[in-house]
Amino acid sequence: MNLEDIKKFLEENKDQEEVKAYVEGLSKITPNGVTAFLETDEGKKLLQPRLDKYFTTGLETWKSNNLQKLVEEEVAKKNPSETPEQKEIRELKEKFAAIEQEKTRETLKNKALSTLTEKKLPTFLLDYLIGNDEDSTNKSLTKFEETWNLQLQSVKEELLKENGTTITDGSSSQGSTDNMSARELMSQAYSQTK
Repeated sequence: MNLEDIKKFLEENKDQEEVKAYVEGLSKITPNGVTAFLETDEGKKLLQPRLDKYFTTGLETWKSNNLQKLVEEEVAKKNPSETPEQKEIRELKEKFAAIEQEKTRETLKNKALSTLTEKKLPTFLLDYLIGNDEDSTNKSLTKFEETWNLQLQSVKEELLKENGTTITDGSSSQGSTDNMSARELMSQAYSQTK
């Protein structure tokens, strides 16, 4: 059977109810018919990819148009922006605090330098001995003095032992070395080795 035979059959039997219903079903699409088809598994398979595509496109459009604005509004709520006057005041306070800190550091540095000089201690480690306040600076200076004196005493004893001098509790024949600076002590030890 070919197309011509089908046309001929339909023309000859156009008055029969079965043929009329079949031809109407082929030629006329109704909203009820479409809805009924889309509710079937076959209709869902046809419709779901299109719905997903439209949803994805709509979501991407919404994100590009609205999401950044919503994020910015939420950030602004949590972190209110400063007025120009508030910003200037904050910057001035920060500058003032930095100046005060530098002034305090300079004062501590001057006091530490005078202490080191007074106690005849080396000043090359001055910047490392300064703390955040006067107490921490004084503690650092005291610890440095103790460590320096212990090390100096150790060097003195080592030099005297190398030169064959016996260390006793009394005064030595060459004079006391307790009040000598490291340079004087090394100079004396060097002259004795000649």
